[in-house]
Amino acid sequence: MNYPVIAEHILATVQGTWWSRRRQRDDMPQLPPGAVYVFRVGGNYRTFPEGMVFDSSHPDVLDASSVSLVDTRARLVEVERTLPSVSEADNFTVRASFTCQVTDPTVIARQGTIDVTVPLRAYLMGDGDLPRASAGHRVEEVNAVRTEVSHRMTAYSAIVPPRVAGMSVEFVSAEVHASDDLRDWEQTLRDERRSWELRRGQRDFETQDARRIAELLSQGSDHVDALGIAREEIDVTEAAARIHRNAEGESARRHAAETSNRAHAQSRETAETQMRRDMLLTLLRQMGGSEYVDYHQVLEQVLRETGGGQAASGLDAAADAARMVESGPASPRHTEAGRGGLRDPQGGFVRDEDDLIG
Repeated sequence: MNYPVIAEHILATVQGTWWSRRRQRDDMPQLPPGAVYVFRVGGNYRTFPEGMVFDSSHPDVLDASSVSLVDTRARLVEVERTLPSVSEADNFTVRASFTCQVTDPTVIARQGTIDVTVPLRAYLMGDGDLPRASAGHRVEEVNAVRTEVSHRMTAYSAIVPPRVAGMSVEFVSAEVHASDDLRDWEQTLRDERRSWELRRGQRDFETQDARRIAELLSQGSDHVDALGIAREEIDVTEAAARIHRNAEGESARRHAAETSNRAHAQSRETAETQMRRDMLLTLLRQMGGSEYVDYHQVLEQVLRETGGGQAASGLDAAADAARMVESGPASPRHTEAGRGGLRDPQGGFVRDEDDLIG
């Protein structure tokens, strides 16, 4: 660090010429902003008057054997020192900050203070009790060490202020940092933690989006189309055409379902009717072989039951008819039918069961 002395140059002796009695120096280095020339003339150091326009024929300039460029602006300078921890494998690094400004450029040029961090680092190393602030702490306890080191440096700078000849120096602050390995480890943990939180946040967002989409879908396609139209993602004409096609398809499906249900009901009714008819015919044929049958009563029962339209009623009728066939003694009607033939439901007689069925 080239501060406060920016550069030093050896100057050659200026010789006069036979055609001009005035001497001038033409080997002066360029002066940067905020710096001054300090010439060494004999055994003395002299600053070129500040605020004056530089004159290359000035006596100090002509007679100088060397020149120093001294920066007179205030600067913030930082120096570091390593402090031990409770573990021999890890260390703390304390970084102390100082404000510095040149007050006497001639003294600075005479001292040749090219790097002000050298005396400041020596000042920081002069505090022998500073390592005690960190020796009892683990490297992870860097925050506690920062507090103790800051208090120690504040007290130390108040009792033994930093001094650099030709400059004003003041202690500003002290920062404590952990080792590079620990810092890299903490950074890795931090990055992994952030990545994990980012992935968790993305999964939460996806879950919320999926739940919201499911709610939209549960409200029907019309609501989804309306939302798409509101977001200008779906054309109104296209949505209307799709709704019309869906309505036509739904109507066709309902019509097909109703047709199928009617056909199934009709088929079932036809089957039940045929079953009752077959059952009654079979029963009548079985009764034809019996001697004691009141066909008038049987016919009335058959007509009454078949008019009800239920298979269960037909079964009950068949059961009643069977009980009539199985009855013992013949009724008066049976006797009359046995003597004079079978009686017709209209009051006449029939010859056999076939005439009755016909």
